[in-house]
Amino acid sequence: MTPLAPTDDLARKARFAGLLYLVIIISGLWAEFGLRGPLIDFSDADATAAAILAAPVQFRLAIAADLVMAFSDAGLAILLYLIFRTVAPSLALSAMVFHLIQTVLIATSLMILLATWLVLKYADGLTEAPVLALMFLDLHAHGYDLGLVFFGVNSLIMGVLVWGSGLIDKAFGAGLALAGVVYLSGSCLRFFAPEILPVFLPAYGLTILAETAFCLRLLLQKAPK
Repeated sequence: MTPLAPTDDLARKARFAGLLYLVIIISGLWAEFGLRGPLIDFSDADATAAAILAAPVQFRLAIAADLVMAFSDAGLAILLYLIFRTVAPSLALSAMVFHLIQTVLIATSLMILLATWLVLKYADGLTEAPVLALMFLDLHAHGYDLGLVFFGVNSLIMGVLVWGSGLIDKAFGAGLALAGVVYLSGSCLRFFAPEILPVFLPAYGLTILAETAFCLRLLLQKAPK
C-alpha cells in the first residue's frame, strides 16, 4: 500500500466526504427511527395500517429522507474512491463498487415503501390490505439488510484502506472493519436466523459509533501548512 501525502485537494475532498457522511447518518436515522419506525408494529398489521394512513406526510417524509441518504451515499462512494485510490487502486475501486451496489439496493427498496402506501390508499376496505402492507414493510426491511451485506464488505475494505493510508489514525480503520463485521452478521441473522436478530440489534450501536467517529475525522481533516 502507498501512504497518502496530505494536500489541499485531499483535505477538501475529505471534508466534503465528511459532510456527505453526516447527511447520511442524520437522514438515515431520522427516516428509520424518527419518522417510519414509530408508525410500524410488525406484530399488529391493523394498527400499522391505521398509523400510516393517519400520518401520510410523516410516512412520505421518511421516503424522502431515505432518498436524500441514497443520493449522498452515491456521492460519498465516489469521493472515498478519489481519496484512497492511490493507497491501493484495486481495493479502492472494489470498495466503491460494493458501496454503490448497496446504494442501488436501498434506493430500489423505496419502491416497496411506495407500494405499501399505494396498497393502503387504493385498497381501502380490502380485508387483506393491512396484512399485505405489513408484508411489503417486512420486504423493505429485508431489502435494506441485503444492501447492508454489500456495505459490510465495503466497510471491511475501507477499514483496510484507512489502516494503510497513513493519513488517518489506524483506530478509525479498525472501527470501520468492526462495523463491517456487525453489518454482515446482522444481515445474515435477518435472512437465516431472524429469531436471534433482536438479541443482536444492540451491536448496531458500534456501527453508529464507528461511522460517526470516521465522519467527524473526515470533517476535521486539515490542509497541510
